[in-house]
Amino acid sequence: MIQYKDKYLQVFQSALYKTTSSVIQTAQSIIAVDPNWLPEEIDRIQRYVYSVKGDRHLYIIYTHSDFDHIIGSGAFPDATVIATESLKNRSDKERIMEEVYQFDQAHYLDRSYEPHYPAVDIIVCEDGQTLDVGDASLKFYLAPGHTEDGLFTLVEPHGIFLSGDYLSDVEFPFIYSSLSDYQHTINKVEDILHKHTVRIQVPGHGTTTNEIEEVQERVAFSNLYLEKLKSHDKSLEKVLEEKFPFYDGMRGEHLDNKKLVNHDS
Repeated sequence: MIQYKDKYLQVFQSALYKTTSSVIQTAQSIIAVDPNWLPEEIDRIQRYVYSVKGDRHLYIIYTHSDFDHIIGSGAFPDATVIATESLKNRSDKERIMEEVYQFDQAHYLDRSYEPHYPAVDIIVCEDGQTLDVGDASLKFYLAPGHTEDGLFTLVEPHGIFLSGDYLSDVEFPFIYSSLSDYQHTINKVEDILHKHTVRIQVPGHGTTTNEIEEVQERVAFSNLYLEKLKSHDKSLEKVLEEKFPFYDGMRGEHLDNKKLVNHDS
């Protein structure tokens, strides 16, 4: 499961959809991000977290409320939970937890904990909100577009950029909020890269990179996709087929994006 590891960061990757879970160690804190997917995968992340935690404070960041990213909620009962105000206030929490239930039912999965919708302790309400965690700080940016409740986190001074379901090398943009939200959030990424020293970017699905040129290429492709989608460019599907090995499995997401744009136009 270990996709990336250095002195401060360990990134786990699920067998499903190349979904990532990050664990960051600082002198005084452990910060876990979106622990997921399968029961044995979450158990492994859980064992790792508690094997290194000691007397350090444990935080869990949820990058957004898609059920695959909150499915581990319940496995870390002593954690302080960080998420956006929008995630905390969703009106469809029961629907999201029903997705968790139906996933486990469909695959005959038993878990060592009881999944529940995250109870948010630290609410992120605005861009630039900062939380000091001893020798490090977490700087947050709201990131709607994929979902309404997305969250970017920068872990400083280590330059770790936790981008949730944006800037993936295995997925094109999946738009569940709105095209305008998504475009605004990608523009925000460009500002973040200008204002902060980003050394490592961890996407919610795909490959962690420590090459800033790769991050910039991911931003550029997101912009390209959104512009071609908005202009109804008929060449876009060919671009996706050539770029993404799993495009056949994601084709429905692209068709849904087209419907969303047609509805909004």
